[in-house]
Amino acid sequence: MNAHDSERISGLLEQDGMERAESEDDADLVVLNTCCIRENADEKLYGSLGWLKPWKEKGIELGRERQIMVAGCLAQKDKDRVRKRAPYVDVVMGTHNVHRAVDLLEHASMSGGITEIFDEAVIDDHALFPSALPVRRERSYNAWVTIQIGCDNTCTYCIVPSVRGKEISRPFGDIVDEVAALARDGVTEISLLGQNVNSYGRDLSLDARRAGDADIKLRPQFGELLRAVGAVDGIRRVRYVSPHPKDMNLETLMAMAETPAVCEHLHYPLQSGSDRVLTLMHRGYTAQKYLEKIAQARSLIEDAAVTTDIIVGFPGETEEDFVQSLEVAAEAQFDSAYLFIFSPREGTEAAKMQEHFIAPEVMSSRYDRMKVVLDHSAIIKHEARIGRIEEVIVEGRNKRDADAFTGRTRQNKLVHFKSADALRAGTYATVEITSAARFHLSGQLIEVGAEPTHKVRLSVQAL
Repeated sequence: MNAHDSERISGLLEQDGMERAESEDDADLVVLNTCCIRENADEKLYGSLGWLKPWKEKGIELGRERQIMVAGCLAQKDKDRVRKRAPYVDVVMGTHNVHRAVDLLEHASMSGGITEIFDEAVIDDHALFPSALPVRRERSYNAWVTIQIGCDNTCTYCIVPSVRGKEISRPFGDIVDEVAALARDGVTEISLLGQNVNSYGRDLSLDARRAGDADIKLRPQFGELLRAVGAVDGIRRVRYVSPHPKDMNLETLMAMAETPAVCEHLHYPLQSGSDRVLTLMHRGYTAQKYLEKIAQARSLIEDAAVTTDIIVGFPGETEEDFVQSLEVAAEAQFDSAYLFIFSPREGTEAAKMQEHFIAPEVMSSRYDRMKVVLDHSAIIKHEARIGRIEEVIVEGRNKRDADAFTGRTRQNKLVHFKSADALRAGTYATVEITSAARFHLSGQLIEVGAEPTHKVRLSVQAL
C-alpha cells in the first residue's frame, strides 16, 4: 500500500514539473513515505531524518532550497513526535493527504513547515483512492490497482485501522475502467490492492440498503471483481493482496479457478496455529478452519501456491501454543512465508499486554525453529518443480549475474535464467526449471513469447 502511495506522490511531483534525482546531492526534495507495521520503521525514519538535517543545511549554504517531506503511516500516527524530533521537516502529511502533496510543499516553501493530517479519508475520490491520481510506476508492464482502503477488523497486534481508517470499497465500475485503461497502455499484469480484499463490496451493499434499495443483492463480491478484471482484453495476469482467512469464501476460490488470467497464488496469512493465540489476536478463525480452506483452495485451483504470514512470540504465547503453530505450518506445506517476531506497536491492544511479553531470547529461538519448518516445506515445493516448463514474466537482469535475467511465474516464484539476447522487462518467456533453492528457482530459457507492449520511459534533458 505504501509503495503504491509512493508511486502516486512521484506522479504528482512529476506532473508539477519535477523529475527524479539520481542522488540526494542532486535533489531539491526528499520524501520519506513511512510504514509503522514494524518497530524498525521508526528507527529507520529518525535515522534518515538525522542525516537529512545537514543535507538541508548544506542546501542553504549553496543557495538552494531543499525540502523534506514525511508521509505515510508513521506520520499519521506520530505527527507531533516527528515535528518535535525533526522541526526542520517541511511537510508532515498522513495517509489521507497524498493528493495534497504538491499544495503542501508550496505552502511550506512560502510560509514555513506544515503538518496536515486528515483523521478520515475525505469524500474526494482522489483522496479516497490513490489510483485516481497521476502515477510514476516503477515497472511499466504491471500496476497496482486500489480496490479498497482502510480496515474494519480489530486484530490486536495491528495498527493499520488506526492509520488507514475504516474500510471503504471503490466503485466496481471505476476499478474495471482503470484496468481497461492500463491494458490499453500495455500493462499486462495487475495486482488488486486492499487491506482485506475479500471483504470488498460489503460496505457498498450496506450503503445501498441504507439508501432504501430493498432489492439490492449482497454484491458486488470480490469474486465477481476478479472475474471482471480477468476478462479485460490484454490483461494476462491478475494478482491480489491481501485476503483475510475469516472472509475467504467459495466464490473467490471458484473465480480464481475459473478465470484464466487470475494467477494460481494465494497469500493467506496464518499468524498463529494456536486457537488460543488466534483468539487473543481477534483473528476470527481456528487453525482447523484455516487448514480446511487451504485444502479447498488446492482442490479447486490447479497448481496453486500458498504463502503466508506468521508471528512468533505474541504476548502470552506458551511453548504448547508455539508447538501447535509448528504443527500447522508443517501440515500446511507453505511455498514460502513471511516470518516475524512480535513487535509491539503503540496504540494497539497487544502493546498493552506487557505483563505477558515473551523474553527476547525465547522469541528468537522460536523464530529459528519455525524457520526450519518453513524452509523445509519451501525447498520441497521448489524441488517438485524441477523439470517443469514455466511461463515467466521478465523483471530485468539478475542483480548478481549480468548475463542472467530474473522472471516470475504465475505462482509468484522467482526464476533466474540466462539469455543470449537482451530481454526487455515485461517480456513473457518459457523456462525449463533445472534447480531449486529456498527462495528461487533456476532454469534454462526455452522460448521467448510475447514481447512487452508498454511504453518505454525516456530521460529528456534540456541542453
